[in-house]
Amino acid sequence: MNFRPFGLLAPLALLATLPLPAIAREPVSTNATVSAADPRAAAAGQEILRKGGSATDAAIAMMLTLNVVEPHNSGIGGGGFLMHHDGQTGVLDSIDGRETAPAAARPDRFMGADGQPLSFRDAWPGGYSAGVPGNLRMAWDAHKKWGKLPWADLFQPAIRAAEEGFEVRQRLDTAMKAVAGVWADFPEIQKYFWIGGKPAPIGTMLKNPPLAALFKRIAAEGPDAFYTGDNARLMAQAVTNAPKNPVPMTEGDIAAYQAKPRKPVCGKYRVYTVCGMGPASAGGVTVLQILGMVERFPLSAWGKDDPRSWHVIGEAMQLAYADRGSWLGDPDFVSVPVSGLIDPAYLKQRSASIRLNKALNDYQPGTPPGAQPRTASLPQPESGTSHFVAIDRDGDIAAWTSTIESFFGSQLIANGVILNNELTDFSFTPQKDGAPVANAVGPGKRPLSSMSPTIVYDAKGMPIFTVGAAGGKTIIMQVAKALIAHFDWGLSAQDSIAMGLIFFNGDGLVLEQGTGLEAMQAPLEKLGHRVTVSRLGLKANAAERAPDGHWIGAADPRSPGVSLQE
Repeated sequence: MNFRPFGLLAPLALLATLPLPAIAREPVSTNATVSAADPRAAAAGQEILRKGGSATDAAIAMMLTLNVVEPHNSGIGGGGFLMHHDGQTGVLDSIDGRETAPAAARPDRFMGADGQPLSFRDAWPGGYSAGVPGNLRMAWDAHKKWGKLPWADLFQPAIRAAEEGFEVRQRLDTAMKAVAGVWADFPEIQKYFWIGGKPAPIGTMLKNPPLAALFKRIAAEGPDAFYTGDNARLMAQAVTNAPKNPVPMTEGDIAAYQAKPRKPVCGKYRVYTVCGMGPASAGGVTVLQILGMVERFPLSAWGKDDPRSWHVIGEAMQLAYADRGSWLGDPDFVSVPVSGLIDPAYLKQRSASIRLNKALNDYQPGTPPGAQPRTASLPQPESGTSHFVAIDRDGDIAAWTSTIESFFGSQLIANGVILNNELTDFSFTPQKDGAPVANAVGPGKRPLSSMSPTIVYDAKGMPIFTVGAAGGKTIIMQVAKALIAHFDWGLSAQDSIAMGLIFFNGDGLVLEQGTGLEAMQAPLEKLGHRVTVSRLGLKANAAERAPDGHWIGAADPRSPGVSLQE
């Protein structure tokens, strides 16, 4: 499953499916860098790099530490996607650690007794939404391939934080307050985060002894300590006997989980090669679609302050998301026309509908080569995700996006581990207009995701940029915007992720409040766009290679995240 992103002579449509020969070159040494959305996680990654760990080792340590200090966003109760570049061989790999639906999950899981889909609010808390977690199995598989330090060493920063205590900071406080009303039905999770009947205030030192004990067992015994035995029994019971929406999950469902190696999806953007995750993530394909549709426009000449730039980006975004809703899903269960979706002729056809003088205001999916009849589904809201990146001195890059979906996932907890609500990323309606929906629920199936860990290569095949984000369905646009800002407008990695975002909702375009994009509202409205200005929950992390070969990390100023060097 290894993929070498060099010597890109094949057509764009083939890049997702064909292994390509690497350009022979000498291994490159570099500095070691980490970036994470919480400084305590970044410090854990830095600690592991200083001990001689690989980029993968550092990324695993950050994921585990985030499980403790950012429990509302990610952890081993959820899943993720990992992109890995080997600095010595030039080989690019990706692993799919997305959660799976248990055997009892059927296409009508989110349909009500009245034959109508449930509201997200009704479907989200409790057993309906919980999938079998994938992060830990993915971490184990990645460590076997690219780890240097002993597996147990990677758990030590997280164990310390869980045993000695971690401070409640603004992000955790916001998340607890956001779900406080929901927790009336979930007394088990309250035990960990509430004091005196209220969310623990900022500055409180919280501990998670059951999680520390579980981490010690996994460190000593490997992932089977999580996926089998007492822990699997507790997770299965938490879902099956959930105080809200109880539904069967078995120990067999949990024991059967496997992370899957996937071929990265790569394509050209100007002189660069952009590589991202393939399905069950929509990230790689949709980012490449957006870039492919805007490439014919002179964004560099127009610049970041020209409304024309944001008009064409907004149009390409909405066309690409329309395709996302119709054609993408778990490739092990449905036919996904990846090559057709990023085919140059198809993207040229889609881009041709973008007019400089008028908004389309009607964004229908296209029919890419190889597509089977489908109908569209829309992604559900999400807030609980984290992205982090590690680069070691051998030039290895680990870009990992990890999630439990909404704040505190399903609100279920077992052994101190918060269980995800990833199944709400499935379409709630299995069929529409008599045609199947690609992202319908199914036993063992992985829900479609927006997670978009991305690595970019220059014309010589050298990795020069990596980026990923949190923020639900905005993730794809955060990544696409950062790539355009960096490669078309010459912004640093830091400024690229800090720049305001354009997004959309059912009413039209959304411009991020409090950013320079607010100035685009009137000119975009003159083109016929419906435009609102709103706050958006965004959080990205990135790194760029400087001209001297050293990597410079970047962390979103919207978050408390930091980048650190070894």
